[in-house]
Amino acid sequence: MEREDPLERIERKEREKKQNGGLRAVMYVMIAVAIALAAALAYVWTGKSRLVNELRVEKEDLTEQIVALQADYESLSSDYESINMQLDSSREEVAQLVDRIKQTDATNRAKMRQYEKELGTLRSIMRNYIVQIDSLNNLNHELTLAAASARREAAESQARNKELTAQVEDLAGQVAAGSVIKARGIRLDAYTSADKTTDRSTRVARMLVTLSLVENDIAPKGPLRVYVRVYDPEGNVLEDGTGATFMLGEEEMKATASREIDYEGRDIEMSIYVNNIPSFTKGIYMVEVFTAQGRLGGAELLLR
Repeated sequence: MEREDPLERIERKEREKKQNGGLRAVMYVMIAVAIALAAALAYVWTGKSRLVNELRVEKEDLTEQIVALQADYESLSSDYESINMQLDSSREEVAQLVDRIKQTDATNRAKMRQYEKELGTLRSIMRNYIVQIDSLNNLNHELTLAAASARREAAESQARNKELTAQVEDLAGQVAAGSVIKARGIRLDAYTSADKTTDRSTRVARMLVTLSLVENDIAPKGPLRVYVRVYDPEGNVLEDGTGATFMLGEEEMKATASREIDYEGRDIEMSIYVNNIPSFTKGIYMVEVFTAQGRLGGAELLLR
């Protein structure tokens, strides 16, 4: 066995020492990288967990708001059939929204934002219902008070003028069976520019008043002008720019529109367009129909 040269043994040991040092350095680097990756993963996982929790809280809050709105809709009631039909439709929308948000994952932020917008829209619609119901209730209250006042005045007048009772009853009978022209079937409808009916205020291009004049053989024959007064939700008379007016007793009244027909004492259907109105708003529109003899009647239309 040859003896290893001392110089070669020293060189070999130096090489082994350098190799071992390089391996340790690589090992330390790998350990440092592993620690950094673990810290990064922990940070990301913590942030994601916090975000998920925040989104879950937001969903729970939004769900509570929608459920509360649903309860508000259930408690809302009206004595008016047209409003009740709309309320039923809105209640169904709220119920569907409750079901959808319960079935949607809290992390679906796009859907959550969409539900927030729908919630705001349904809240606005409910406020509009409340305003309409309050307005109609106030109007009914005023009409009830006016009717009670009229009855009291009539009773006082009858007490003061007993000797005129027979004449008044006779005159009322003559008017009922006499020459006064009457109407039935008065309607107010809204139409789009495509000539289709609509109840959306933003789509209304014009309105149409339709009615039938009742047969009356002893009523005056010949040309007869019929006037309509259309009121917006705030009680203002709409004007189509023609400046039409008519006399009701001794008072000059503004008319929204009018039309002249040839009345021959027989039933006749007629319609009057309301054009040139710049825009329409949400609410209840009313129409009153007149001739020179007096008021024929009225109708209402609710625009959403």
